[in-house]
Order: sequence, then structure tokens, then C-alpha cells
Amino acid sequence: MDFLLDPNIWIAFAMLTALEIVLGVDNIIFISILVGRLPPETREKARRLGLGFAMVSRLLLLFSLSWVMGLTADLFSVLGQGISGRDLVLLFGGLFLLYKASHEIFVEVEAPERDGPPATDEAALKAAGNRLFWGVIGQIAVIDIVFSLDSVITAVGMVDQIGVMVAAVVTSVGVMLVAARPIGEFVDRHPSVKVLALAFLVMVGMALTAEAFDMHVPKGYIYAAMAFSLGVEALNIRSRGKRRAALEAGKGTA
Repeated sequence: MDFLLDPNIWIAFAMLTALEIVLGVDNIIFISILVGRLPPETREKARRLGLGFAMVSRLLLLFSLSWVMGLTADLFSVLGQGISGRDLVLLFGGLFLLYKASHEIFVEVEAPERDGPPATDEAALKAAGNRLFWGVIGQIAVIDIVFSLDSVITAVGMVDQIGVMVAAVVTSVGVMLVAARPIGEFVDRHPSVKVLALAFLVMVGMALTAEAFDMHVPKGYIYAAMAFSLGVEALNIRSRGKRRAALEAGKGTA
């Protein structure tokens, strides 16, 4: 138990936990947007399952470090560019994220609202709801693997104690579990923020695709751009709220 008194252990734990939370922001946004497609009564279950998959995938990768680090070895080359297993995971994950985020933007902005099928066959409706639920969980699981791989490789470069890594992953997922619901509800209440979040995922998908070809895009640039955009949108939301309140006050005095 003496290692618990080592300040270096606690510093490494705090730094890695903070990093895991920051790297999990895009994961939370992706989960929140997908879960928003589900009926309200199943959203919390989907959030918990999605973040549960995120934690399990990170822990499994941590306990197979030799295999994970082996993914960085080149499998073949294309036009002189070495392609490793990690590159392939990042490439397919980035392309999937680009497709999914672009499709969700189209649905949010261009696609007309559609009413659900008439409730004439309860069994058919339940089956359709189950397919939608597990389809969402499947998509979350796919992107969890991509985000987990990048997260674990970063963690290995920072800390060499597996126990610290495991503790940091579990703690960060616990924080994300608490934050996921309010973030999801906020995104659902503000369609413009949802489009911004989807645009953020497009940038993340492009960064993952570029990194597959060894073109590193610092995530700090992406987070800074997104934070600036969210700050501007927060001012717009506040302005709209004030105008709405003024209109309602005017109607009340009329």
C-alpha cells in the first residue's frame, strides 16, 4: 500500500484522468446525438450501455497492451506510405464518423419531419423500436473502439503503471456518465447546438482520417474552434431568450 503515498502516482492519475475526460468529449457528443433518436424512456439505458462499452473496450485494450502496441507496426505500404493496423482502425473509424455526422446534419437540416407508423400492430412497433435501439448501440460500440484505441495509446505514452491506467479510465467514464445526460438534454433543446456538435464530429472524423496517413492534427485546434463556436452560440441563445422574454412581457401588459 506504500505506492498510494507516492505523490507521483497521484499526479499521473490526475493527469491521465483529465486527459481521458478531454478525449471522451467527442465520445459523449456522439452518444448524445445518437441517443436523441431514441424514445425518451430508453435514452438513459442507451447512454449507460454506450459508456459501459466505452469503459470495457478501453480496459480490454489496456489488458492487451502488447497487441495494441503491435498495431503500430506497418502491415503493408501504399505509394511508399506504411499502413499499420492502427492506421486502418483510424481510417475506417474516421470515414464512419464523417458519414454518420454528415447524414445526421442532413436529417437535422434538410430532411422533412416524418410521423411514425400508425400504431396498429404493437408487436411490429416494439420490434422496430428494438431494432432502432440495438442499431444505435452497435454504432456507439463501433466508434467506442476507435476512440478507445487512440486513448489507450496516448495513456501508454504517459504512464507505465497498468493500475493507474485502469483507475483513470474507470474514473473518467464515471465522470462522463454523470455529464452525458445534461449534455444530451441541452443538445436536444437547442437544434443549432446539435448542428454545431455534428460539425465538431465532422472535424474529428477528418482528423482521424488524416492521422491514418500520419498527418497529425492537434486536437487542441479542434477543441479551440469548437469552444469558440459554442461561445458565440451561447451568446445567440441568451439573446434569443431575452427577446422572447421581452415579447412575452409585452403581450402580458397589452
